[in-house]
Amino acid sequence: MKNDLKELLEKEDFSKKELLRLLSAEGEERNMLYKKSAEVKARYVGRKVYYRGLVEFSNICGKNCYYCGIRRDNKKVKRYNLGDKEILDAVRFAYKNKYASVVLQSGELESEGFTDRIEKLLREIKNISNNQLGITISLGEQTKDVYRRWFDAGAHRYLLRIESSNPELYRRIHPDDKNHNLNRRIECLKSLKDIGYQTGTGIMVGLPFQTPEDIADDILFIKDFDIDMVGLGPYIEHEDTPMYEQRELLPSPGERFHLALKVISLLRIIMKDINIAAATAMQAIDPMGREKALMAGANVIMPNITPGKYRDSYKLYKNKPCTDEEAEDCSSCLEARIHMAGDEIGYGEWGDSKHYFKRRKGE
Repeated sequence: MKNDLKELLEKEDFSKKELLRLLSAEGEERNMLYKKSAEVKARYVGRKVYYRGLVEFSNICGKNCYYCGIRRDNKKVKRYNLGDKEILDAVRFAYKNKYASVVLQSGELESEGFTDRIEKLLREIKNISNNQLGITISLGEQTKDVYRRWFDAGAHRYLLRIESSNPELYRRIHPDDKNHNLNRRIECLKSLKDIGYQTGTGIMVGLPFQTPEDIADDILFIKDFDIDMVGLGPYIEHEDTPMYEQRELLPSPGERFHLALKVISLLRIIMKDINIAAATAMQAIDPMGREKALMAGANVIMPNITPGKYRDSYKLYKNKPCTDEEAEDCSSCLEARIHMAGDEIGYGEWGDSKHYFKRRKGE
């Protein structure tokens, strides 16, 4: 069996059947997969890890996703919305500490006031950093016109996770209404690519009802969509969500963790030069989770620069790490973790997706 996997790993692309074989790898075979993805990472994107200073500026959300701790109908959440000054102070911290890029993330909202506010903030970020900070935004589904306005104001990367490419599974983890529609999410991803964003998506791994076939299809969706960057992690339950009732159906935390690592590895081997984030959710299961994600193929990490007093309120899942820290604590901790993984930090570098430029050149 080991020999057939070794032979399989010499390929640069995989069928669904082959993906299922690789997703089932355990023990020494699993380590062979991780070793191969590390080699591909070193060859195609190098051993630099790029920072994205993360500002989770609001946990107010118009969506009601069954898995999310800040879902609209969760009355136990202490809601917050940072002022513009607090957001820009966090951005200044990132600029001063040579992070080179920031991420603005919040609950999903659609309104003219929200659109205007984000547009103004993007222009302010460009102004205070002398146009030197790269900007990623992760603000959910919007119209193409809104995406264009934000792009013109200075954002150039957008992360919109699909969570699952299987329509039936998508319906099981979201309300079945017009506000939670997989087709719209996919159309939004198409709009982002059309406008010129470096376009990112991702999934949750280890969901209730999710099969290995679903995960293999997700990998193929990401590949066929020709995505530029990926953010994915293990599903972690939250006690104040409807999906908590299905917790008995879940694989163990360790199984979910290694399944997520295998997906990272496979995406690195198949897509080679995309950006892949080492998600905080990995660390929620394994104290060395983000380091292991880096060693398996990830090359982006997102230090949390949200003011510490708000962090515990942006809890999408239980056991979220680092909620009791300030930006300075997170920075020094991550630097040590990255060096432990054998990588170096690309201080002062945007670390744009190499895949994006190759894709755009071919259009």
